[in-house]
Amino acid sequence: MSNSSDSHDVSADPLRSLGKVGLWTQALDLQPASRAREVAAELEDLGYPTVWISEGLRREVLANSAMLLGATRQLVVATGIANIWARDPVAMAAGQLTLAEAFDDRFLLGLGVSRAAIVEGMRGQKYSSPLKRMADYLDAMDGVAYQSPRPAAPPPRVLAAVGPKMLELASRRAAGAHPYFVVPEHTAEARGILGSGPLLCPEQAVVLETDPGRAREIARRYAQLYFGFDSYRKDLLKHGFTEADFDDGGSDRVIDAVIAWGDVEAVQARVQAHIDAGADHVCVQVLPSDPTSLPLEQWRELAPALVNS
Repeated sequence: MSNSSDSHDVSADPLRSLGKVGLWTQALDLQPASRAREVAAELEDLGYPTVWISEGLRREVLANSAMLLGATRQLVVATGIANIWARDPVAMAAGQLTLAEAFDDRFLLGLGVSRAAIVEGMRGQKYSSPLKRMADYLDAMDGVAYQSPRPAAPPPRVLAAVGPKMLELASRRAAGAHPYFVVPEHTAEARGILGSGPLLCPEQAVVLETDPGRAREIARRYAQLYFGFDSYRKDLLKHGFTEADFDDGGSDRVIDAVIAWGDVEAVQARVQAHIDAGADHVCVQVLPSDPTSLPLEQWRELAPALVNS
């Protein structure tokens, strides 16, 4: 690692406008651009301070961020995450600086290492050690000689991190961490690793459905993909679950621990559990009954409770 390993300036305060609770969604990517812009503006009017978006075989995440930022006035757009294998460090740094300067620091860059199957199978690249790759990538980003006007302060970044080594890297090289598919107990452990200063923004999936069978059906459809990923599986095993909990789409016990379901109060209680465990900001992902649909009605229903958390 180069001598810049501890030099990233995180003086820009992402807590200034993130709020305690934001929305994490892939649903806007399934809408025409005109509709996505309309919905982003409505989410801002509902009081949501932040929307997190991801990337994959959908819209390019930095261009998508610019589109949503341009449709709003105060909304923070965060990437959860921008894949470091999707663009070189120069392009990533230039994209971050461009958006931060153009939109008055309303952009938060979340970076992640993705997975070997995606990097090699979809992108045709050779996957390597995620920790070293991320550290080297951050070194390269920090060394970019960007020649356009810069934002007033260095824009913050967060790292997708579940394991302790990536969390430790996030504590030194970023403004904080964005864990995904984790329980509140993980949030408490992550806070211990990060220390009191860095930002901690866990994602929390929720199903706004009070019927247990229907709620768990929706939750299992979402969770089964992540049960197959080693990092998430190992983390849940560390928190008291067993291999048997991952069979048949997931036991009720593990489903209920990872995905909050029920009424608005149940969702609010899970968000509060993360905050009590040390989260600064919770990224709420609403899982609709139809995964291709836009959960706008649920976002509207949750807004009074979540935006005042």
